[in-house]
Amino acid sequence: MATQRTPVYFLSHGGPNVMEQHDHPAYAKFQAIGAEITQKVKPKAVVVFSAHWQGERNLIEVNTAESMGLIYDFYGFPPHYYEMQYPNKGSPELAEKLLKLFGNAGIKAEGVRRGLDHGVWAGFVCAFNPETNPLNVPIVQVSLFDTEDPDQHYKLGKAVSSLRDEGIQIICSGMAVHNLRDMYRAMQQAPKPMPYAVTFDQALKEAIETSPESRQQAMSELMKRPDARKAHPTFHHLLPVHVAAGAAGNDTGKQVWTMAEGSMAWGQFRFGEVGA
Repeated sequence: MATQRTPVYFLSHGGPNVMEQHDHPAYAKFQAIGAEITQKVKPKAVVVFSAHWQGERNLIEVNTAESMGLIYDFYGFPPHYYEMQYPNKGSPELAEKLLKLFGNAGIKAEGVRRGLDHGVWAGFVCAFNPETNPLNVPIVQVSLFDTEDPDQHYKLGKAVSSLRDEGIQIICSGMAVHNLRDMYRAMQQAPKPMPYAVTFDQALKEAIETSPESRQQAMSELMKRPDARKAHPTFHHLLPVHVAAGAAGNDTGKQVWTMAEGSMAWGQFRFGEVGA
């Protein structure tokens, strides 16, 4: 039986607190996407790119560890957040395959041993709850470049696109709009979101949903918009969506849900169809 090509997902992961905010609309969307992946896509493994891991300017890092625990890379949360667990295992074999793919694409890459950062595990706790919807397949995390170059990250996605034909799920985790600096100002005008949270979120949707042959240019132009630096004071939470779009190849992108909230926006995207 031929392996069905997996779609590619971009998840806006939010803060760690979303794990306990079960009444937040994003929590239900995480659960729906997670169920779609485990019950319909049924991947053999997951390769994940997170906003919270940068390699070097011209070097990508790949996690070769089978088990290293979690990284609690956030501040100011209640003590129990730093004791949370998410059962996971890596795959040294898949990590080696990734290193070869990057080498074939002319991308410098090296293996490192590392745990999963919260850009991965906080969202995965919601989408792939270990008790109600376990993922039960290896997870290999790959870094971003330590740059803000959209085309460099698009190429990064292209380099791993062939894994989709082997039943491997590519998930990229960031945030459609992410401005922590404005969070308290945004709270003062709640429930109305900041204007750029609405306008940039809409522009991102339009760029992703443009034709695949025009998409890379449209997404590169996003970074030059007047509201881009308001939406993303640094582009680290946006660059994973460029990786996702690159991995999508000729498949179209679709916004499956969004919500502008304060100085954030929760755009969730899928490239390609389930069961295609």
